[in-house]
Amino acid sequence: MLKHRLLKEIKGCVFIKAIIFDFDGTLADTLPICFNAFQFVFKEFDNREITPEEIKTMFGPSETGIIRENLMNSNYDQAIEMYYQKYGDYHQDLVTENKEINDLLLYLKTEGYKLAIVTGKARRSLEISMDCLNMRDVFDVIITGDDVELPKPNPEGINKVLSILNIKNNEAVFLGDSDADIQAGLGAQVYTIGVQWLPNYQSLEFSVKPNQLVKSPSEFRELLIDII
Repeated sequence: MLKHRLLKEIKGCVFIKAIIFDFDGTLADTLPICFNAFQFVFKEFDNREITPEEIKTMFGPSETGIIRENLMNSNYDQAIEMYYQKYGDYHQDLVTENKEINDLLLYLKTEGYKLAIVTGKARRSLEISMDCLNMRDVFDVIITGDDVELPKPNPEGINKVLSILNIKNNEAVFLGDSDADIQAGLGAQVYTIGVQWLPNYQSLEFSVKPNQLVKSPSEFRELLIDII
C-alpha cells in the first residue's frame, strides 16, 4: 500500500514525513524573470544597469525588501509595483513548466509526504509563479519572505514549517540551490540537499556542504529511497 510507504525509516529509527523546497532555482527556473524584473526597475528608477550576479548578492529579503534596501530612488512603492508588473508580464515568456519536477511532486504527493515551500520571495510574486506553473494546490504549507522576521540563511522559515506540520526536524528533508538555503537547512537541523537540476541555479559550489548534492529530480527520488 502506498500509504504504508510513507513510513520509511531513516537511520533505523525516524520516519521522513515532509519534503520542504526552496522555490527560485529549485522548483522553478524563475531566476531569469527575477533578474529581468529587477533590471527593469533599477534602469527605470536609478538609471542603473545591474547584472544578474549583482542581483544575486542582494538576495535574502523578499523583492520588496531588496528594492527598499538597494534602490537609490526613494519612490519605493512605484518601483515595487513595476517589479510585480514586469514579473507577471514576462513570466510566460521566460519561465516554462518542468515535467521532471512536476512528476516528482506528483510522486511525493502520491507517496503521502507533506510538501512545503520556504522561499525568500514575496507571496505576491510566488502566487504569480504558482498560477502560471499550475502549482496552486500542491503544497501543504508555504512560508514566504513576507512570513518571517529573519530570511534565509536564518532557519526561521523552516522551523515554522516544522511547527505547523507538528513534525520533528529529523522527520524532514529540505532542498535548495543556494548557500543561504543550505545554511538555513543545517541551522534547522534537517537533512539538507543541494540541488543543481535547473538551467539556472544560484550556487555553482556550496560554501557550506549540504548532506547531499543532486543533479536531477530522478536522482533525488533514488536518494530518498536510500536515506529512508
